[in-house]
Amino acid sequence: MKISKKCRYGLRALIDLSVNSGSEHVVLGTIAERNGISPQYLEQVFASLRRAGIVKGIKGSQGGYRLNVDPEDLTVSRILEVLDGSYEIEEEEVPDDSHGGGIASSIQTLVIDPINRQLETMLNSVTLDDLRRNYLDYTEYHQGMYYI
Repeated sequence: MKISKKCRYGLRALIDLSVNSGSEHVVLGTIAERNGISPQYLEQVFASLRRAGIVKGIKGSQGGYRLNVDPEDLTVSRILEVLDGSYEIEEEEVPDDSHGGGIASSIQTLVIDPINRQLETMLNSVTLDDLRRNYLDYTEYHQGMYYI
């Protein structure tokens, strides 16, 4: 499995938004600048997040974006599904009349299905709040470092 650039940027932007918004709206250009993401590309990402109800956008001089869901309730699984659809490894298509059907079934049963179950469990166990807290811990630790 490979997490797409769209999903990586979406996760980065949502962490940024959860850290920097509080009760205020955050301008998309500011998020893009802080994270080195093209504002036009990030607008496409946020359009998907907005349609899914994850973020809320306000237009105008005091506008910007804010989270529309509690970060504790927003799983990485949901974010990935909104941005890219299913993240599971797809089943291999093998014609029924070939000998490969049994082989494909064995691979599906013993390799792909367990990977998909573990992936689902893991992605459903990590929330945006977990990502936010981990990021804050990281920045706090690294800001306190003093090098000679």
